Amino acid sequence: MIGIAYRSFSRPLFSSRFVHQRINGRYFNVFALLEYQQGKPEPASLSAIEAAKRTGGDVFAFVMGPNASQVAQQASKSVDGLKKVIHVENNAYERYLPDQVAKVMYENAKKSGASHIFSAHSTVGKGVMPRLAAMLDVMQISDVIGVVDEDTFVRPTYAGNVNVQVTTKDPVKLVTVRASAFDPAPAIENGSAAIEAGVDPQPAALQSWVSENIVKSERPDLGSAERVVAGGRPLKDKATFEKTLIPLADKLGAAIGATRVAVDSGYADNSLQIGQTGKIIAPKLYIAVGVDGAIQHTAGIKDSKFIASINRDENSPIFQHSDVGLVADLYEAVPELIEKL
Repeated sequence: MIGIAYRSFSRPLFSSRFVHQRINGRYFNVFALLEYQQGKPEPASLSAIEAAKRTGGDVFAFVMGPNASQVAQQASKSVDGLKKVIHVENNAYERYLPDQVAKVMYENAKKSGASHIFSAHSTVGKGVMPRLAAMLDVMQISDVIGVVDEDTFVRPTYAGNVNVQVTTKDPVKLVTVRASAFDPAPAIENGSAAIEAGVDPQPAALQSWVSENIVKSERPDLGSAERVVAGGRPLKDKATFEKTLIPLADKLGAAIGATRVAVDSGYADNSLQIGQTGKIIAPKLYIAVGVDGAIQHTAGIKDSKFIASINRDENSPIFQHSDVGLVADLYEAVPELIEKL
């Protein structure tokens, strides 16, 4: 592991009282964005809360958007480790437009005297946190996979080949968390976190929502599935990709994923891409079918508990990352595997 220390001499923008308390008495507040869909917290946000707890500070979950007060009530009772849940209910924030979310978070984190701000390394987090960093004039620490203490974090670099330990002395620490590196905060039944209505500055939206295309599937979500079957370039086309992988995934109750080449070639939807520029996953079982093992792809699967690969090239890099490797023609091996299952 490489240790790198960064130091900032920028003027604190949040209350110096909390910075002073943290240095002398180790009391500090950690502000964590809790995203939700259809009234339920996103698993990635629960992982960010679990990471936030490891700093040793008091964790304040922050909820904003439609029905935020209801979600806050639920979270205060069911999410372990929360000191407080702050909510800002406003239908205008339904789409999590980054400029709006950043400004609302800034005001509420400032009011809370937060020394840390956490979010998942999600689409929302990647849009909001850089804006917050600019507003605070501090460094953002991205895609964290480990929390050493309140000032020191571990994050991957060089496509996951090196883990870097980063220490920051910024007055406010901005951290995005790789969800696959932390289990979600445990569910409880009788939580007693305080609930507080937050500040709503009602910032104007600098972006506008155009549309969204949602791919609906009865399969497990790729980002949180316990089993994943993925295909690569040798699957030739979309019809072959689906004909080969769907029966195997059905037998295993697995999600389906794809390499970047498979997605770029039109075999699979972009939402199924795994890797550095796709989704980072950590299933219990990952089966790679015709996957070569490019460094960008393996960066997205290296946290898998068990990796099994099928590839007819015995020198394929994927075998270096596999617990079990089968050197065989996938068009013969996959049907045989399905039959035995």
